[in-house]
Amino acid sequence: MARARTPVVEEPQEVRAQARWLRITPRKARLVVEHIRGRSVPEARTVLAFTPRAAAREVEKVLASAVANAEANHGLIGDDLIVSAAYVDEGPTIKRWRARARGRAARIEKKTCHVTLRLRPADEDGQVSRPRRQQRRQPESAPEESKPEEKAAEEKPKRQPRARKAAAKPKPKPKAESTSAKKPKASSRKRESEES
Repeated sequence: MARARTPVVEEPQEVRAQARWLRITPRKARLVVEHIRGRSVPEARTVLAFTPRAAAREVEKVLASAVANAEANHGLIGDDLIVSAAYVDEGPTIKRWRARARGRAARIEKKTCHVTLRLRPADEDGQVSRPRRQQRRQPESAPEESKPEEKAAEEKPKRQPRARKAAAKPKPKPKAESTSAKKPKASSRKRESEES
């Protein structure tokens, strides 16, 4: 049985560069990478040059490597590219020990990360060209104003506040005061015995 051929959709070239096992914590590197995602290469270089974080130097090297890959291997112009994807993955953690007071030891975790940048040629209007599976669907018509009742039904139900726990011990009931049931205090007993 012959299969029907699917039409070949030519997707724009994508160039990738990766730096692995960088001695920077992933959290700190992500702060820098978020600044250049979606920007053009010249704009990303400018942002990294004026970012006062140590991770910016490492991300700048990865960007330069990605541009060099695009120019040497794919024949693209570096300044016409856009950073389509930029992400930081966590690498292995190096564990060390530090001496502390009273003979104790504290663990030091030296975290590493992997930085990956993907570059793609810009469209005619200068925007990132996305493959079909990643394109966001645009609504065909403007959404009509829905009734407030429908909006309330769409919203998540709010969580009810927790009921407070009852006290562990119940409060003691006040005793009924009767003079005959009361025992005299020790000091009054002494007085009575001395008087008699």
